[in-house]
Amino acid sequence: MHRTLADDLSRLPELLQSARDFAAREVAGLAERPVAASGRPPGRAPLPAEGAGGTGARGGFAERWAPGFSGSAGPRYLGFVTGGATPASVAGDWLTSAFDQNISGSGGSWAAELERETLAWLRELFGLGEAHSGAFVTGATVSNTVGLAIAREWLGERLGVDVSRAGAAALGPVDVLSGSPHSSVAKAMSVLGIGRDRLRRVPLLAGNREAVDVAALESALAALGGRPAIVVANAGTVNTVDFDDLRAIAALKERYDFWLHVDAAFGGFAALSPEYAALVDGLDAADSVCVDLHKWLNVPYDAAVQFTRRRDLQVAVFHNASPYLGLPTGEPDFLHLTPENSRRLRALPAWFSLVAYGRAGHREIVERNVALARRLGEGVDALPGLRLLAPVRLNVVCFTLAEEEPTQERVDALARAVAESGEAFLTPTVYGGVPALRAAFSNWRTTEADTRRVLDVLATASG
Repeated sequence: MHRTLADDLSRLPELLQSARDFAAREVAGLAERPVAASGRPPGRAPLPAEGAGGTGARGGFAERWAPGFSGSAGPRYLGFVTGGATPASVAGDWLTSAFDQNISGSGGSWAAELERETLAWLRELFGLGEAHSGAFVTGATVSNTVGLAIAREWLGERLGVDVSRAGAAALGPVDVLSGSPHSSVAKAMSVLGIGRDRLRRVPLLAGNREAVDVAALESALAALGGRPAIVVANAGTVNTVDFDDLRAIAALKERYDFWLHVDAAFGGFAALSPEYAALVDGLDAADSVCVDLHKWLNVPYDAAVQFTRRRDLQVAVFHNASPYLGLPTGEPDFLHLTPENSRRLRALPAWFSLVAYGRAGHREIVERNVALARRLGEGVDALPGLRLLAPVRLNVVCFTLAEEEPTQERVDALARAVAESGEAFLTPTVYGGVPALRAAFSNWRTTEADTRRVLDVLATASG
């Protein structure tokens, strides 16, 4: 054994304690560290010849790289839809690395069964029935890709084509209908050989909405002349957290032949609150569902789940036939359900957080975030230099400069000023053709005091 590696092994408890102390200091100061990094990163160092050992590596990271890491796990990072990492989920994530289980298969370890238990809890949390089975994946993009891959196989079943063997070309043109699809849907269509250009945008409801007009969707389905299609519905759009009427869309399946995939990446968590659960009424009728866990469940990156009613088609797409892996039987191993053979135990941080805080704890995070988003929305609406572009429906505040036609340059300058203050981080968007910013509340740490600080920096930057 290399002498440095042997030395690290002999001092492993000391090495882990050192990493623990460093991490604890960073997490303790997270609320006050700059939310976004500034300055230029260090130049690239040459590859070490012999190595400095674990302690030297930690010291080098702390000196060269850690100062430039963002406070994205902190309470005022409101860009994208980024949660943090609850204390229990961090502990679970550390143990994931410590146990280093390969859960492609279930042989020799109980880890796969822990994932199945966690999936059952999440299914219950989101109001899905036992007809839905699932698996962990990296994020919403892969979850949407898996869901659409199963939908593609379903189309083949309807048309008498074995897509997993004959390929997507055997289907001919595929129709994917959606009102406000996330960009990952088009990416998934490209990966799956369906093609980005096969995405059919359906008109939205009037009144500055991002929800699909169900009557227009029915007309689009009728125009297909009975040809089976895929419908992608939204349970929480990125800009304004608008929700399609999932129950009404599912009812169309009585007259039209389509696969219903619901992108509930973060909006699915509305199910946790009795006040907002009606927004996801009908989610249980979906043929496949995407939910992202490193958003509102506040587990470390990366973690998401996908659910489907047609595990048989999922196995047809993703099974890996090899003598050393075996064929899928009964309860298929996870390597037969997702694109990955090698799989990290992403379920463990979620399991830790669900056991530690339960339904009630995670409901509190959701309801507090929604209340704070509304508080920020009210504050933005009262500032003379800013205006809301949409009502605050759940946990995202979409706004722009008060001027009649704000330019992209002016909005970008506002975003830079906010980031450079170190107080907050927001991401840009375009809504209704208007350049804008959006503040997404999903972090378990965020408080009313943080919201006031964000509002103060917006007031200064827009004044």
